[in-house]
Amino acid sequence: MPYRSNAAEAWYPEPDASDLQAVHQIDLLLPASLSQPLWKSLLGNLRDTFAPEKLPPLELTSRPIDLGVPLGERLRLPWYRTVFTNLGEVISPETLPPLELESVSVDVGELISDQLSHLWFSSLLRNLADRLVPERLPKLELTAKPIVNIVPETWLLLPSWSDVISTPKVFYPDKPNAATSSVVIPLPISAVTATAQGVLPKNPTEAGLVRELRRSRIRTFVWMGVAAVQVIYLIVSIIQPN
Repeated sequence: MPYRSNAAEAWYPEPDASDLQAVHQIDLLLPASLSQPLWKSLLGNLRDTFAPEKLPPLELTSRPIDLGVPLGERLRLPWYRTVFTNLGEVISPETLPPLELESVSVDVGELISDQLSHLWFSSLLRNLADRLVPERLPKLELTAKPIVNIVPETWLLLPSWSDVISTPKVFYPDKPNAATSSVVIPLPISAVTATAQGVLPKNPTEAGLVRELRRSRIRTFVWMGVAAVQVIYLIVSIIQPN
């Protein structure tokens, strides 16, 4: 039976493929409880409430890990407690045990965070060096066979008619129906007649500008209200941390 070794120089037997298939069987089907009728589900919930199933005690085979304060509790802490905690960690940092690595380390090169922390002239010099003296990479090894003819010769590709025609598109008006031919279309009122009748025509540009100004004022009031609610919430959460 083959054996393998890890970073801690301990020997572990390789699991057998037949044993893995026999033990770990993935069932992707939906549970039968989703298709049962409503009265059966109700009776099952009542039975679980009044006479729950007695399970054996849980046996943990892994070592427990102290995760410290959960993230939700950290977010609930007031701001002044986190300030004091950060100052304490800077002045007297916590002494942690040495890190135990059980996997083989892989060189991933320079991290993205380190690249972003560089100054602008260092990245400029690096870009110039890559442009003048590029890095020579090994030849790419392709495991898949290239496709000689992606589009078969038996296919017939027809372009759109709008791509072929170079003349402008002409849309003819619809023919009037017999039922609507007797409808009287009112003529536009001239400016002199409208002024004499006391009705002044509205400029469409002016009307659109007034409408946009009204909408911008409404948006300003809405965003100012949202900002005011957030400020009030922050003040209340600081005053009453609990």
